[in-house]
Formats: sequence, structure tokens, C-alpha cells
Amino acid sequence: MRAFLLVVAVSASCGMMAQNSVPERSPGRLILALPFDNHTDQPNLDWISEAIPEVLNRRLASAGFLPISRDDRLYALDHLGLPSTFQPSRASAIRLAQTLDADYIIVGSFSTNGARFQARAQVLNVESLHMSAPLQEEADMPHLLDVLNSLAWGLAKQLDPQFAVARNTFVAAGAGLRVDAFENYTRGLVEPDPDEQVRHLKEAVRLDPTFSPALLALGKAYFANQQFELAAATLGRMPRNDPNAREADFDRGLAYFYLGSYVKAEDAFAFVSQQLPLPEVVNNQGVTASRRGLDATSFFQQAVGADPNDPDYQFNLAVALTRKKDIAGAQRAIAQTLKLRPSDTEAEAFQATLRIEPQHPSTPAAPASSRVNAAFDPAAKADNLPLERIKRTFNEASFRQAALEMEQMDEARLATLPPQKHAAALTEAGMRFFDQGLILEAEREFQAALVADGGNADAHAGLALVRERGGDIQEAHAQADESVKMKPNATAYLVLARLDLQANQKPAAAADVSSALQLEPQNAAAHALRQQIESKGQPVP
Repeated sequence: MRAFLLVVAVSASCGMMAQNSVPERSPGRLILALPFDNHTDQPNLDWISEAIPEVLNRRLASAGFLPISRDDRLYALDHLGLPSTFQPSRASAIRLAQTLDADYIIVGSFSTNGARFQARAQVLNVESLHMSAPLQEEADMPHLLDVLNSLAWGLAKQLDPQFAVARNTFVAAGAGLRVDAFENYTRGLVEPDPDEQVRHLKEAVRLDPTFSPALLALGKAYFANQQFELAAATLGRMPRNDPNAREADFDRGLAYFYLGSYVKAEDAFAFVSQQLPLPEVVNNQGVTASRRGLDATSFFQQAVGADPNDPDYQFNLAVALTRKKDIAGAQRAIAQTLKLRPSDTEAEAFQATLRIEPQHPSTPAAPASSRVNAAFDPAAKADNLPLERIKRTFNEASFRQAALEMEQMDEARLATLPPQKHAAALTEAGMRFFDQGLILEAEREFQAALVADGGNADAHAGLALVRERGGDIQEAHAQADESVKMKPNATAYLVLARLDLQANQKPAAAADVSSALQLEPQNAAAHALRQQIESKGQPVP
């Protein structure tokens, strides 16, 4: 039963009920962050109530927890007969958490005197009903996001006392995001009017083009308004290494599908499927391949194998098998479709044609309730078979849980390696995260590497990079020094060089760069830093 209710929440909110597509997760990681109470007398700051869970969810997800999304929460409120703006009491919050199968609830409030912003939060353990001691953070109003990132760090420490990532890393993970961009993003999320929603989200993207959640939300808003060309173009701007890239490409694939650009649609779905082949993604690969006249049977068989209780996958398999003249197989699949959804009139009509003319089935009249929205699908089948059914929803909850399961399996595999190899693999993963700008995730890997092997110089160098990015100069210097003592390496020397240059210690910076170049003569970053130092009149030996 665990994890099933969350899947129902996500699926039903989008009109689907994928019961068996999510693997079991590790216990105690599912978090429900509720909107914070506005303890000011300024209704124009209500947007902050919704903004706080957005920040907490992003940071806690990076920290290895499973936050419940806003869409999940809104569905659960609707399921309980409560409005989306409902501010739950403790009792109703527990009921809401139980509906979503959450382990913990985060509640809180915020206030401001115009100059200073203060946020207060507590964690409720749903099983024991124990409320944690309150956490409180405050700063000047322009540093509102720093307050929320610091609050997220404190909550992560309460949820997992062994959590080792530094507070500065949480703050640095949100560095550079403008408060006005985040405000417009949040207002776009909660705005009921489609035009106003797009206006706010466009402004958020204009203010901060690198803020990928706003880019994703804008693409989704265009898609919801059936502006498929704008949706595809907007979602296509998402960097492929961004955490939101999978969801963006799923929706981009749908946009191209409805535009009739099946090659581009299939490419978008394939990008998602290559990373984690969820059944809805594999199904859509099959649908787009079929629209191009290709045999999609293997895709639909894979989707059915992953989720045999979805009637649409069975229906699509029946169509594909009929096209291959496997009428007996098609009859079994369509019978399973009707067993799972007895009210499916299109499937019922298709089954009748398979029985009456098994070698040459004709096209049944598509009912108004057909699962394929003909207004969005310009395809017309020359073989007079029903159109396969596309899935319009990306089950984010199942993806996150499956991704966590894969991460845990990988961790278990790495744990069987000798300590040095285990640490090396974790350090390599940390550097990949760092190169993607995911410094919180990077620090998790570097810290884990040092637990496996405290003598790993590269892990200390990685932590030096993270501390430098987070502005902790003293600790960055200490980690880089420790790294080069263990094993001279260019990464640590370059951290030292940048720190020395920042402190106007040009001779020391020159010596550091020289050491890095001796180890890696072709290192582009070292050459760039050498030119920078020499431009200041300091020769580099």
C-alpha cells in the first residue's frame, strides 16, 4: 500500500490510474511541505505562502528526500473535498498526509516588518504524531531566498541528523536567482487565469532565463493553452543536463505529436526513455513510431510488461498485433483491455470487428469518448485500424521514486567495492553533479566518498570546489590544502590559485597555477587563470 496512494494522487489528477508502475521506496523519506501561514497584514505577500514549499521541495529533493509536489497536494485536497486555498489545521494536515502516504509534514509561518523577513518551521512525524522543535531563520528582505534555503538545511538536519552537507551549500544552490523572478514564477503557478499565468511566467523567464522551473512551467502553460509550437520551442530551451529536462522533453514530445511532427516527438520521448523507461514514455515512443508507419509492437509489449493493468497499453498492443496479422494475440489484448475497462466502447467495437472478420478487421466508428483526442491528432491510418492511444501525463512521482530506487541499488553495488574504488566512483559522480551546477548533490557524493575512504584526495578537492562556490573561503582553502598534501592535483591547485588571487596574493597564485600546469600542461582553466594573473603584472613560472 505504501507509495500506491501517492501514485494514485498524481495519476488521478491527470486522469489516469497507473497502480503498479512505482517500485517500493525506502521508508521515512516522503515529505509533505504545506504552504506557510502569512502572519503579516499584507495579502499581496500571500504568494510567499506557496513559494516556501517550492523552495523546500527543491532543496530536500536534492538532499535525497522525496517531497510531494504541489500538484499531488492539490489533488489530495480535492479528493478530500477541500479547496486549493484551504489552510489545514493540525488534524486536517494529518489526514491530508495520510491520504498522500507522507512520512513527515512541514508546517510553518512567515512575517516581515518590511525590512526583515522571518520564517519559522516545524516537522510533524505522521506516524508518531511528534512535532519537532521550531526552526527559525531571518534576514533582510532582499535575502528572502537565503532564509528559505537555510531553513531547508535545518529541516534536512532534523529529518536526518546524519546529513552532512553544509548550510552554505544549500544557500549557494539558490544563489543568483532573483527574488522578483521567483515571485513571478510562484504567481504564475497559482494564477487561475491562463493569460495572467503566461504573463507572470514569461516575466520570470525574462528576469532569469536560467531558472529552469519557470521555463518548464511556461512550456506547460503554453501546452495547456494548446499553443503547441510555443510549448515545443520553450521546452526545447531546457538544458539536457537539467533536472527538469526529462519532464520538459516528455511534454515537448506531446507538443510535437499534436503538431504532427512525429520524428521530433519520438526523439523527445526517446531521450526520456533512455534514462528511465517508464511505461507511459515507452508507450508514447510506440505511438509516434506507429504514426511514422513503423512496427511499434515491441514498445507496447514493453509498456504492458511494466504495467499490465493499464487498459490503454493493452489496446495499443492489440492494434499493433492486428497490423502484424496476429489476430489471436490481438484478441487476447483487447479482451484484457475490456476486462480492465468494461465501459471502453471503442475497444468493444474493435473487439467485435476482430471476432466477425478476424483476417480483415474494419474500422469501428470512434465514439465521442475515444481516448485519442482527434482534434490534436492529424494522423489518419490507411489500414483502417483504430489509432493508438497517447499518454498525456508524465508521472513525476513514479519517476522520482524509481530514480531513487535505482540510486539505492547503485549505492548497494558500490558498497561492495573496495573502499578506494568505492570512493573513486562517488567522487566521479560528485564531479559530474558539480559540472552541472548541482553543488548540493555534488557535496553529498564527496562527503560519502570521504566516509568510504578518508584519504581520497580528489574528494577533498571536490569539497574545495563546493566550498569555494558557496563562499566559504577558509574551508575551501583548508580542503584544497588537504587535497594537495595527500596527492598533488590540478583541481586543488586551481582552487588555491583563485583564492590567493582573490586575496591579492599574486606570487602565491602564480605558484599554484604553475603547479597545476606541471601536472596538466593542457588544462584550459589553468591557462586562462595564468593569463589573468600575468595581466596583473605577475609572471607565472
